[in-house]
Amino acid sequence: MGRNTRKRRMPLATKAVAASAALALGGGGLIWANFYASAGESSQSQNRTKSNAAQQIATIDCPDVGQQLSDVPDPARGEVDGELASMDQQITDAYQRLVTTRQAQAGDSQYVRNAILGPLKDRRKVLIDRIKLEIDRAGGQAPGNLDELASCSGRPADQPQPTDGQNGDGQDGDGQNGDGQNGGGQDNGQDGDGQDNGQDGGGQNDGGQDNGEGQAPTDNGNGAAGPFAEDFIDINDVQPNSRNLPNGLAANGRSGSKGSFTTKCGVNENELYNSDNIIVAPGVANGAHHMHDYVGNQSNSSLSSDDDLVVAETSCQNQGDKSSYFWPVLRVQDGTQEFDAADQGGGAEGNVGRILQAQEAQLRFVGNMRSKVVAMPKLMRIITGDAKAFTNGLANANTSYSCTGFEDRQSTDKYVLCPEGSQLVRTSNFQSCWDGQNADSANHRTHVAFVQADGSCANGFKAIPQLQVRLVYDVPTPTIENGQVKNPYAVDSFPEQLHKPITDHNDFINVMDESLMNKVVKCINKGKKCT
Repeated sequence: MGRNTRKRRMPLATKAVAASAALALGGGGLIWANFYASAGESSQSQNRTKSNAAQQIATIDCPDVGQQLSDVPDPARGEVDGELASMDQQITDAYQRLVTTRQAQAGDSQYVRNAILGPLKDRRKVLIDRIKLEIDRAGGQAPGNLDELASCSGRPADQPQPTDGQNGDGQDGDGQNGDGQNGGGQDNGQDGDGQDNGQDGGGQNDGGQDNGEGQAPTDNGNGAAGPFAEDFIDINDVQPNSRNLPNGLAANGRSGSKGSFTTKCGVNENELYNSDNIIVAPGVANGAHHMHDYVGNQSNSSLSSDDDLVVAETSCQNQGDKSSYFWPVLRVQDGTQEFDAADQGGGAEGNVGRILQAQEAQLRFVGNMRSKVVAMPKLMRIITGDAKAFTNGLANANTSYSCTGFEDRQSTDKYVLCPEGSQLVRTSNFQSCWDGQNADSANHRTHVAFVQADGSCANGFKAIPQLQVRLVYDVPTPTIENGQVKNPYAVDSFPEQLHKPITDHNDFINVMDESLMNKVVKCINKGKKCT
């Protein structure tokens, strides 16, 4: 495996939680889902525990502090990113405590509030204070509402329901179809699903999430907290063209850029995996808390500097493309003990089962409906989708699932069940408007944007080539019997996100040389199809 073994910064308490997770993981990952029964319990005791647990919460819902930090001075970004990574570790620790104390919760209605959410708030407040101090020392000004984001709440495993035809900024998706494919721009018109993240959660469904259910999820039969039967839908039950997206490049005006450039970088045949995220948590080991596939740049780890990326080897056929393309791995929860079964980011954090390698990874850059495109700056970073969309809400959810032969049907909030002979398709279309100045931003979002409904870029932003990632997998179709899914597939996720499909996301760092980037722009603007 292409795993990086160089020494990296560890978030606060990572070493301690790794030890406790190793002890708790005697059942090969069952610790993350065994909510109701312990070995040796009588049937009557199990039933009583299950009845009480039905009133308990399923996961931890914390405000995403990082997304509120749109203006962090460059000198402070490294330290701020480190504190945010520690904050993610705190949530992971709290979630682990949540799922290992079900009996205590059943006997004490205030247990979650007093033993989990209260201490978590105090620990988050310490890190928020550090973040404010680091920003102030660097000459910046922290947002005034950060203290309000210390409190977390408990929530049931209800699934947020997306609205139609909206992307993260309330605009009709980023052309999200490039050459007529109705992929990507995902039904995201509303920020969250009624979640009040400012509340100091209390044991039972605190945070404005009362949907009348209030039940914790049961084990899905595969030793993992999610996905569950309700997370799947038959592709035939997905409405065609339901996202109300533009009709494709045929709708472009004469000023549009109709070409495309496809780069061929393989499907991670080199088995390069790690659970780092160099974009949001540089220098931090296990900053993603889930495993990534990497194609293109072969030196992507949390330790990689820009210089490392520039001189790295690449899996792309065109050696001028050393860009890093990475996304969470997809697994089948079939009981397979993968290489990371006992590791942080893997089985120790609920990411269990056999890692699937895509049969095809199509990486294509397309144009803009209204204008020519300009070159991306070198080392530009873009994230599309939201790894925390289950608790953050749908504002940035932006990956969809479909099946070959059915790609006019795209689902963001559910995994799809494909018929025999059809393969699973996973699509991500990236933001394609750039502020013209910054290769990244403090929250890794505000330097780029999706197009407006008419295909144009707003606020003086410039159109850049839009990256579209289409992944095709041979996936055994899960079976659902008596409300339980067997051998499901699922995207790796932060443990508290319960492997929900709306947490899928995709990452890109542009490391094309100047000559190749100019070729990409020229091909797109001249309406050619290039490779």
